[in-house]
Amino acid sequence: MSNTTALIFGYNKYADEIVNNVKDKYELVKIFTLQESDIGNGMIDVELFDLSDEWTEIHKNVDVANSMAFCVLEDNAENIFLTISLRANFKDLTIIALASNAESANKLKMAGANKVIPLVETTSDIITNMLEKPISNKVLHSILYEESALKIAQIKILKESRFKDEQLMSIDWTRYNGIIVLSVMHEDMKSEFIYSSKAKRHVIREGDILVVVGYEEDIKEFEKKIGSKRYVNWSHWSW
Repeated sequence: MSNTTALIFGYNKYADEIVNNVKDKYELVKIFTLQESDIGNGMIDVELFDLSDEWTEIHKNVDVANSMAFCVLEDNAENIFLTISLRANFKDLTIIALASNAESANKLKMAGANKVIPLVETTSDIITNMLEKPISNKVLHSILYEESALKIAQIKILKESRFKDEQLMSIDWTRYNGIIVLSVMHEDMKSEFIYSSKAKRHVIREGDILVVVGYEEDIKEFEKKIGSKRYVNWSHWSW
């Protein structure tokens, strides 16, 4: 009997986040690793695979047309090769691939990925925190795993920002149409939900980063209204 399955290739922190987000949406969740040392090394069952694999078990046991593969290998070249192999063998499989930089994102699209998600280190931590909240879980599933125009953006508080020196709980967020503010990141890159008891008392400082969800035009308008700009940590990207 075929199974609707989430196939996760790569055993790392991204795999953990994906498991938490999809385990209730698929009949099976299977994680594969290239490293034999990962087998039996955690709470989740992990299977060994090889990049030259002919995917016999998937052909026999997985309802490919209604399943999804996540390519999260940390080596860009291996992730691209994996995507090519999966697409060559499974034309109906939905493939989500993570890219560490813009160049690998373009190559993954050419390799056959249905959707490519460029991730920086801090985004992983944000996702981990947000998945603890059911509403955030639903929003993130839409952004990451479905075709959605919603985006996650990081807005850095500048010296001239109208939010600077304001307490989070004193801000009327309803004034900013189309924007959901999820969390605030401090200089040490630790993230807190804005509705947590600790974060509500937080006074916004120059350099703080607000993590928001919204459509592109609404995010741009939000930047203008509060006098701040989108933040990208370029140290995590190579060109």
